Amino acid sequence: MPSPKPIRNGIFPKVSERSMSFTGKSGASPATEKLRRPKTVPDLRSAARNGVVSPTSEEMKPKKLTKVLLNVTIQGSVGIVHVIINPELTVKDLISATVKQYVKEGRRPMISCSNFDDFDLHYSQFSLESLEREEKIAELGSRNFFLCKKKQEVAETAASSSMSSCSKQAEKAAQLGSPCPPWLKFMSFLF
Repeated sequence: MPSPKPIRNGIFPKVSERSMSFTGKSGASPATEKLRRPKTVPDLRSAARNGVVSPTSEEMKPKKLTKVLLNVTIQGSVGIVHVIINPELTVKDLISATVKQYVKEGRRPMISCSNFDDFDLHYSQFSLESLEREEKIAELGSRNFFLCKKKQEVAETAASSSMSSCSKQAEKAAQLGSPCPPWLKFMSFLF
């Protein structure tokens, strides 16, 4: 294959005659290589003179969120329920929206959405305190929650009155005069 430039007298062509991809240099002078770039930083003084107005403080404020994506895990269910809700709504509204979304998706175990007051919302499954129903979602500081059935306080008080603690049972046994097991004598801190 013939070369594009003939070799003169056995001498290779000059660097300026070689291809640009071979040497990485072009044959053009450095003055012509400069690219004209636009100004990226505006001159603020000239903008004020030309009548351009800077943005107002209202325009510089961050915009408020209109919707928030929350992840709610429901006790006994596999996976999380994604709920998109307004951050100005309350925890009670989040509970109702979550239960409605859960029923709409047809998840199992099935739950009834007749009474939303039967559910409590927690930060996690390990959190003991439930969230206040009137608290706004934007003030919670989290986007992951845990929803579980509310414990029946009436059933708990009845169960606690019928069942007594181990120390009370040991006291009753001691008062009735029943023989105490030998290992219980060493545990005086129970009485």
